[in-house]
Amino acid sequence: MAIVNNNIKKSNYLIFEKSPYLLQHAYNPVNWYPWCEAAFNKANVEDIEVAKLLNETFVSIKVDREERPDIDKIYMDFCQMLTGSGGWPLTIIMTPDKKPFFAATYIPKHNKYGRIGMLELIPQIKDLWLNKRNDLLQFSENIAKHFLKQNASIPGKDLDKSLLDLTFDHLSQLYDITNGGFGTSPKFPTMRHIYFLLRYYKRTKNDYALKMVEKTIKAMRAGGIWDHIGFGFHRYSTDEKWIVPHFEKMLYDQALISIGCIEAYQVTGNEKYKTIAEEIFTYVLRDMTSELGGFYSAEDADSEEVEGKFYTWNKDEIRKIFPKQESDMLIDIFNIGISNLESGSVLYFNKPLEEIASKYNLSLKDLNEFMQDSIKKMFYERKKRVHPKKRR
Repeated sequence: MAIVNNNIKKSNYLIFEKSPYLLQHAYNPVNWYPWCEAAFNKANVEDIEVAKLLNETFVSIKVDREERPDIDKIYMDFCQMLTGSGGWPLTIIMTPDKKPFFAATYIPKHNKYGRIGMLELIPQIKDLWLNKRNDLLQFSENIAKHFLKQNASIPGKDLDKSLLDLTFDHLSQLYDITNGGFGTSPKFPTMRHIYFLLRYYKRTKNDYALKMVEKTIKAMRAGGIWDHIGFGFHRYSTDEKWIVPHFEKMLYDQALISIGCIEAYQVTGNEKYKTIAEEIFTYVLRDMTSELGGFYSAEDADSEEVEGKFYTWNKDEIRKIFPKQESDMLIDIFNIGISNLESGSVLYFNKPLEEIASKYNLSLKDLNEFMQDSIKKMFYERKKRVHPKKRR
């Protein structure tokens, strides 16, 4: 006798893929396809009746950019051309003949942060496709021609000092004087800029180049993009102040950022940059090293189906661990209760440690000892939570 189990999750077409990233989404409610001809063939025969169903408004394709960097580069370049910025997660909407007409990075569920939400965007795209398809196709055709023209190969020229100066001027314009880093939100730790500026400083002794490097690294380390309890950097900041991260942690980010910190230490002799690199290595060796001998490539952003739940805190959790005076200090120092997400508050500093020490009539040494002891206690308390999954 056969018994139907209604609790068995239905998989989508990603179940046949090899990429760990794609397999992770094989049981999503979205009917994902991998990048394949079958997906585009289906898009070509999609009819109006099927389009009435929300989940079938699009033929949804998920790409692992590490498996297909060629596809990622094409559409990331398109996103930067169309919107002026880039980043991940990258969303591209295109016609069945692969001509894109919409690009965005982070899209919230509802309208938020001045961005259109997914639930508002999909009906608009659906309406355009059903009622103004010819206009949309013509727009996508024009955009594709412009993109190809803009990305046509240009013969290279001899390199000279003027190119270095031009690059420095460009980075100076991108630099966020207030918050450190380059560009606005979402803000990524673009370490290639840091590498260039350190070398430019060594060549030219231009103090502003080094100032951009130091402010950026210090702002990243103080912000919520840094895991203050377990160390390591999250993928990027959703805001320009480095406060609220996308909580995924990538192995290659740890490598690139630690190199930048080591080189900043070599240039300045500032022990703080050396310490950041050492803390990154502590995190990688402790949490990103496989029992089989290699390294995990990433840690997921979510646990228990909530992004950031493993990393965020609320006031009651702090007060259960520490006595009142200590808990009040930590709530103040880490700004708990200010940057509230669904899962709790992101930990970050908005004042230098010297200013915090002065506020509580402590020496900097005593404050550092208090912080290190408190972080250890919070680390062991956090270990009891459900951990994000790791990817090989």
